[in-house]
Amino acid sequence: MLKARSRSDYRTHLRRNNIIRWTALAVIVLVLGTVLVPVVAGWRNQPGNERQNLLRLWEEGAYEEIFEISKTALAGRPLDYFLLTIHGFSAYQIGIAQINTFDILTYIDECIWSLRKALLSKNSALNNRANNGRVYYVLGKAYYYKGTDFADLAVKYLEQAREASYFARDIPEYLGLAYAAIHDYRSSVAAFTLALDPANYENNGDSDIQEPGGPSDTLFLAIAHSYIALGDQDLAKAYLQRCIETSRDSQKVVAARLLLAGILRNEGYFEEAEAQYALILNESGENAEVHYQLGELYAARGDTTRARAEWRRAVRIDPAHKLARQRLGM
Repeated sequence: MLKARSRSDYRTHLRRNNIIRWTALAVIVLVLGTVLVPVVAGWRNQPGNERQNLLRLWEEGAYEEIFEISKTALAGRPLDYFLLTIHGFSAYQIGIAQINTFDILTYIDECIWSLRKALLSKNSALNNRANNGRVYYVLGKAYYYKGTDFADLAVKYLEQAREASYFARDIPEYLGLAYAAIHDYRSSVAAFTLALDPANYENNGDSDIQEPGGPSDTLFLAIAHSYIALGDQDLAKAYLQRCIETSRDSQKVVAARLLLAGILRNEGYFEEAEAQYALILNESGENAEVHYQLGELYAARGDTTRARAEWRRAVRIDPAHKLARQRLGM
């Protein structure tokens, strides 16, 4: 009887110990899980992994995702050079893809803020010249997008990019446009000359920020403007003709023909100038500015009757055409 009870008590005791042991093990597993999950999550979100993820997203062109991730990360690490630069780069890419001017400038301002802060951070000195050169390059283009009032800053940072030996195919073109905007036409022409160098197009440079290709119609038109400002009409005419021959943009062709016709008219080549005006009207339809300029041409030839007829046509097309109205005494 005593032995049977002892065996029963032993089994009960053994079961109780097993329950306690398994319960303790479950508690340990639960506690370890609670501790390890955030540790593993934190490990996965370490800066090295974050950097790899952002670089992967950059290769995929996921600029909006990069913008949001880097913006959130910067709240905790506001002076992180890598986060500041990739945030600025993504803001630039998003900005130039916008249609609305307000949206463009909103992202461009964010780009400038982020990249200027990156250059001021203590870590910028630890990065090589090529990395900083890229920052200068994007900053220069960003300031160019802000308009002529910021052209001097565009020149400053684009020149710093070149000094840092950073190569991008479109630096000379943007420099030429920025120099022209501050009326430094000699520097503008010098930059445009580099932009036209065929060797400049053999290396596409930073292809993830710019589009490859040869000289653009915008470049030819800009060079012509600079040569007109320098008083070199022959070279201006040559580049206007190149713009006309290569451009598929009807507005740029009209702008080039108007400039070319104006030069020819001022040089006394009235028939050649009139032919350019006629080509604009035939190719692009009625145009108030063309009729105004035709009126100026006829006035220069002493034909005031035809001149006034052209100015009246200009006003009918565009009642607000100031110069045509002045010519008619309106």
